[in-house]
This record gives sequence, C-alpha cells and structure tokens, in this order.
Amino acid sequence: MNEKIAVIGLGYVGLPVALAFAGRMPGTVGFDIDPQRIADLRAGRDATGEVDAQNLRDTALQVSDRPEDLAGVTFFVVTVPTPVTDNKQPDLRPLESACRTIAPYLTPGCIVVFESTVYPGVTEEVCGPLLAEVSGLTLGRDFTLGYSPERINPGDRVHTFEAIVKVVSGQDEATLERVAKAYETVVAAGVYRAASIKVAEAAKVIENTQRDINIALMNELSIIFDRLGIRAADVLAAARTKWNFLPFSPGLVGGHCIGVDPYYLTAKAQAVGYNPEVILSGRRINDQMGRFIAERTIKQIAAAGMEIRGARVGVLGLTFKEDVPDLRNSRVPDIIEELTAYGAIPLAHDPLADPEQARHEYGCDLVGFEALNDLSGIVVAVAHRQFKSAPQADLLAGLRPGGAVVDVKSMLDPAALPAGAHYWSL
Repeated sequence: MNEKIAVIGLGYVGLPVALAFAGRMPGTVGFDIDPQRIADLRAGRDATGEVDAQNLRDTALQVSDRPEDLAGVTFFVVTVPTPVTDNKQPDLRPLESACRTIAPYLTPGCIVVFESTVYPGVTEEVCGPLLAEVSGLTLGRDFTLGYSPERINPGDRVHTFEAIVKVVSGQDEATLERVAKAYETVVAAGVYRAASIKVAEAAKVIENTQRDINIALMNELSIIFDRLGIRAADVLAAARTKWNFLPFSPGLVGGHCIGVDPYYLTAKAQAVGYNPEVILSGRRINDQMGRFIAERTIKQIAAAGMEIRGARVGVLGLTFKEDVPDLRNSRVPDIIEELTAYGAIPLAHDPLADPEQARHEYGCDLVGFEALNDLSGIVVAVAHRQFKSAPQADLLAGLRPGGAVVDVKSMLDPAALPAGAHYWSL
C-alpha cells in the first residue's frame, strides 16, 4: 500500500492498532499528547499492559508527541477516548482536540478514519466540518472521512485487533475501498463493509449497549433472588444447562465502553425526540450496583454481631475489570464511598492498579495485602488472576472470626470458607 499511516491516541485501542500498521507499513506514526506516555513507550513500557516490552523494542513504529511529525501522513486513524460528562452527556472534547491537532497536516487526498465510539452522525456532522474549518480544505473534495469502530477488549489475549472482523465505512465508494484495503492489510479476520458511516457508528454503539442491558437484567435478577433468599450464581448455573440461555452474569459495569457508550446513543435518541426507556433503565440498574453491594456488606457485618462504625473492610480489586490496570469509570469506588458513609473503614488492595492514579481519580489510597488484617468484612470486588490463583485461606486470612465475606464475582468456594463466616454473593 502507498499510504503513510498515523494513529492518533496510543491508549488501549490506539497502541495495538499502531503496532499492527507499523508491522506492515514502515513509517507509521503513533501520536499521543502525553509526553510521559511517549517516554514510556520509547523505554519499552506500556502502562496498559496490552503490549510487552519486546514488541515495543522490535517495532518500527515512530512514537511522537510532536504534531509536526504528522506532516506527510495520508491516512489518519483517530482512536482517542470518548467519555461522558458528569451529567451523562457525550463529551466530544478529546475528539475535537484530535481534529484540531491533525487538521493543519491534512493535504489533498487524505483520509481521516475515526475509531472512537460515538453516536451516529458525529463523524460527518461534527468531525468533518471541524477538520475543514481548521484546515481550510473542502470536505469531500480535498479530504474524505471513514469510520471503523474499535472492538478491542482490554486484557483479552484471544480476541486481539488482528483476530476480530473489522467493520469499515467511508463517505464515498472510493474512500470505502481505501479504508477497507488498509485494514485488510493488518486484520487477518478480514473486513465488513458497512452501508454508511452512520451505520458503522450505530453498529459499534449498540454492541456495548446490548451487553449493558443484558448485564442489567442479570443484576436486577440478582437483587430479586437476594430477597428470595437464593443465590443468583446457583440459579444461573441451572439455567445455563439450556442450549440457548445467554451466559451473562451480574456484576459491576464500568470501564471506558460498556458503562459509557449507551449514554451516547440515548443522548442522540433524545435529541431526535425519543426517550429510550429500556437503555436508560439498564444504566440506572448498573450504576446503583456498587451501592447495593456496599449495603449488603454492611448487613452481613451487622448479622455477624460486629460494630459498623470503625469496621475495617478489605476491598480486593479497584480496576474496572479483572486482569487489567485500567481504573477508568470503575464502579468499585462506589462501594468504597458507600462503606465510608456508613462509618466503616474500607481498605482497598489491587496488585494491578497504579496507586497515584487511584489517588488522583478517586482519592483512594491503595494498601498492600499485608495491611488487610483485623477485618470485619472482605469484599472480593474484582476477580484478578492473582486472587483466583491464591489459596482461599490465604486470601481471607485477615478476616476476623465470624466476619463477612462478600463475593461480587462468585469467585470463592462457599464450602471452603472459614468456620462461622457470613457469606454473600451476587
């Protein structure tokens, strides 16, 4: 291919994409505005844990935080995050900032492909006009747009960038074919040509919305089963024996995708006059699960006959999911906040999370495992591999006799708990 590629944003999504392109297209540029991120990558360190040091040392990828290194690029891939504001509205500022960064380096014939999750219409109605305004070029004549939704699952070593079918789209037929050809070069699983950019945008946002709603159903069922005095994990184990039962589980829903993307779709739906009741209902259920788990923890401690105020409660795990260091939009801090409101003293331990980031994002001071002693309760919030592989007796060694064990992921063996422990799980 006769393209010079630049990937804008080198996070969980952008770095694997940039490395894949660099492996086939020498001269590929990986750009990020964070100088520390660039310094770490040059030193062979990936804070996301997605890429090992050897791959970073062996790559031909040129990483940079200097916009001038984007000169001469013909094919831009934008992979910056798309968060929501405090009032759950789409926050397009990172996307708009990326457009302003690359616009001065657009030249006739360039293509800009967006991978960031957005609501249908953002690429053509927001990004395209902004790129044209800042660059002084004409959209559709001097440069064109594409959209290819990211499908990377952090921490997943099976469903990697190259192994997942890539949905591609373009604002015209020629652009679509150039976008498809570029991704076919690096994605072994092949590409799917979507009917339009809006279709591709919608396909991505509903992938995570579907998962969010299904998990919300499991969470609501777990609340009902709790009131009925039965364990959701036992009910689901029985139900999964039917061939067409969908294997979703209850739990905390956070991260930069499932806990965020549905709000992009609902905001657009409301903008065109429709109130999406099912999607928003699912979001409400999932957003309150941290509080629900904290309340059940308090009840278990009370049932054990222990004082709530001043009770030390160990919280195992702070990241948004198992086996990743990503703290973005984690719902575990909801548990910590609610426990604190009851007067308990939560002690969070996570072997993967960055202590500085935990303090900055949530005001949470992580502790070493050795600090988890004299505990009235333990909340196993995230099923990290380190926790699952540890002997259960060691994991619960800091629990006081008769203390509470709250097993969010149903990871523990209830039959092997310390004698007298008050056990509860989703």
